[in-house]
Amino acid sequence: MAPLIVLIVISALTRLVGWTTGLPVINSWPSATAYGLAAMFLMTSITHFVPRRRAGFIAIVPPVIPAPALVVSVTGVLEIAGAIGLLIPQTRVLAAVCLGLLLIAMFPADIYAAGARRHPDAPHTALLPRTIYQL
Repeated sequence: MAPLIVLIVISALTRLVGWTTGLPVINSWPSATAYGLAAMFLMTSITHFVPRRRAGFIAIVPPVIPAPALVVSVTGVLEIAGAIGLLIPQTRVLAAVCLGLLLIAMFPADIYAAGARRHPDAPHTALLPRTIYQL
C-alpha cells in the first residue's frame, strides 16, 4: 500500500508545483505521474537492499531461479535505473516499458509468496491486491 500512496502523493504534489510555477517539465499530469512513479520505484528499490526486507525478498524468489540474492540485487538496481529513466523525458517511454517488463518478470515471486510464507519478513500482501498494485 505504501508504494501506491507514494505514487499518488508525489504525482499530486509534482502536478501542483507544475501548475503553480508553470515549469514545462512538470506542467502536465503525464509528467507529474512520471515523477510519482519514479519516487515509487526508488522507494521499492531501496527495500531490495535493506537487510530485513532483502531477506524476505530472497525468500520469495521461486526455487527454480538460481542465485536468489543476486536476482534481488539486480532487480533493485533495475528499478533504480528505471526510476531515473522516468525522470528524463527522452527516455521516459523506454523506461516505462522496461519497468513494465520487469514487473512481469518479478510476478512469479508474488505468486510463490502467496502460496506459502517462507520467511517472517517476506511480503504479506495477498496475491489479488498485489496484482492490482502492479497493474
